[in-house]
Amino acid sequence: MPDFHNVRFPVSLAFGASGGPSRRTDITALASGMEHRNSPHAHSRRRYNAGAGVKTLGKLHDLIAFFEARFGQLHSFRFRDPLDFKSCKPDDVPAPTDQIIGTGDGTATTFKLIKSYVDAAGAYERPITKPVSGTVKCALNGVEILASEFTVDELSGEVEFSVPPPQDSVISCGFEFDVPVRFDIDQLDVSLEAFGAGQVINIPLIEVLDHA
Repeated sequence: MPDFHNVRFPVSLAFGASGGPSRRTDITALASGMEHRNSPHAHSRRRYNAGAGVKTLGKLHDLIAFFEARFGQLHSFRFRDPLDFKSCKPDDVPAPTDQIIGTGDGTATTFKLIKSYVDAAGAYERPITKPVSGTVKCALNGVEILASEFTVDELSGEVEFSVPPPQDSVISCGFEFDVPVRFDIDQLDVSLEAFGAGQVINIPLIEVLDHA
């Protein structure tokens, strides 16, 4: 992702942001009255509005500076989803057994981070491409391994082990992560008068999918 800036949208502005995953579903009504539903996309795409976090002139200045440094919509960046930024629940501590990312074959050394969303009726595996540096923990067959035994690419979400995990070994990881997003506008529209009156600024952000 050459247009990606490896910086995070200020957490103080992200706090209170609204939004979450969105999907596209094509629905065709049949003559019988039944529906045929199909999704053309394998992955969801997240949308947010971070305007609620801008409550002081100082934070407004921080927003303008960040917006200008990204050249509006041109460059994407990191965003911490306040409700979904860990391999576990937001109020838990990531553990190396949180997410199974693969099974060893005795040869492969590189595996991609994922987060699974599962219930009794279905499951979705979300690629995690922007892990937070220094937060990734890994385990083989439930036993945590040393951080010196693997490296993590924080721009792709790939974990590379120094030694191939043994045949049939279960590889799992725990981590924190950000969402790659960009501004969904090329103009910040705010007046000092409206801001002083408590008007919420519109700051739409949209996820940039860097995976198929």
